[in-house]
Amino acid sequence: MNPLSATLARVKPSPTMAISAKALEMKAADEDVIGLSAGEPDFDTPENIRAAGIRAIEQGRTRYTAPDGIPELKDAVCAKFKRDNGLDYTRAQVSIGSGGKQILYNALMATLNPGDEVVIPAPYWVSYPDMVTLAGGTPVIVEAGIETRFKLTARALEAAITPKTRWFIFNSPSNPTGAGYSWDDLKALTDVLMRHPHVWVMTDDMYEHLAYGDFRFCTPAQVEPGLYERTLTCNGVSKAYAMTGWRIGYAAGPEVLIGGMRKIQSQSTSNPCSISQWAAVEALNGTQDFLAPHNEIFVRRRDLVVDALNAIPGITCPRPEGAFYVYPSIEGLIGKTSAGGTRIDSDEAFVTALLEETGVAVVHGAAFGLSPYFRVSYATSDAALKEACARIEDFCGKLS
Repeated sequence: MNPLSATLARVKPSPTMAISAKALEMKAADEDVIGLSAGEPDFDTPENIRAAGIRAIEQGRTRYTAPDGIPELKDAVCAKFKRDNGLDYTRAQVSIGSGGKQILYNALMATLNPGDEVVIPAPYWVSYPDMVTLAGGTPVIVEAGIETRFKLTARALEAAITPKTRWFIFNSPSNPTGAGYSWDDLKALTDVLMRHPHVWVMTDDMYEHLAYGDFRFCTPAQVEPGLYERTLTCNGVSKAYAMTGWRIGYAAGPEVLIGGMRKIQSQSTSNPCSISQWAAVEALNGTQDFLAPHNEIFVRRRDLVVDALNAIPGITCPRPEGAFYVYPSIEGLIGKTSAGGTRIDSDEAFVTALLEETGVAVVHGAAFGLSPYFRVSYATSDAALKEACARIEDFCGKLS
């Protein structure tokens, strides 16, 4: 007898974690592997934040907290939203979770009924559709391809909304493309949403501070105040603050929704790690001086990778506005055969052959809902990126 549920059978394991695990296995076998699949900064957590975590341990702040966060962190979140986004929230409107993923999952679990639809632009972060499915909803995938620089158009959003639509999930800068929506881009989408008052907005702003050049981050409730009462603005400390392992995400929205999320969390994990919460207070309230130097490094790495990939015949790589990913097209390589004998009939075949024949680990576009592409994370050293790009160039040069 199979003990697993029918719901679980519809859910796929995370492809990014699967490829990262395979790369680690190859490294453990002493193979020369360069991992460009994980979405994780290679910077250490800043010293002041680490010190705050140590102080929390030394001061005995290691006991249970309120299920959805300590008051001090909720206050820091409210101050952050006011300072950075011009949004006013109270403690009662804030939820703290064990990472951004839990925040999104709690919200979907608290709101979706069978038959409810959730509009998700593709390419999307791999977990969105499966979380919707686990919560009993139906993902409605809307493609936003390279021709629109991976940004959803107002027309496409309007066409996807039905009377069953409960949520629109929005992510900028994007994982996996790095695409960032300008104020005007976002205003076109919020104008559509204002015409459909039954649709709620879930924003994933995890890469907010990783914005480059002339691009200026904005979030839906900031662009259209009329959406404030039906928007859950989600964020966290994982990426910009190099705190992926600390597992702290947060969100702010209507009290009734936050209350439902609190109920879900109280019966699942209860509170996030107390030590991590105190470190996150320092992250949000403390100096932000390290953000600009980190972004300068990311811009250099982005340009290195984009220029190198665009020099390879058959690959087209847009230059993104933020995050630390690029999402190149391999349309010009489909149908060819690798030196190792693999026919490149899909982006999954491409990344599998690339890993096996060159030791470079990237993620296939199908994992993010749009092919034929692959995702590169450039959150690693310049030396590793240069070597990886050289291997990709050599691999592509030997395709026939």
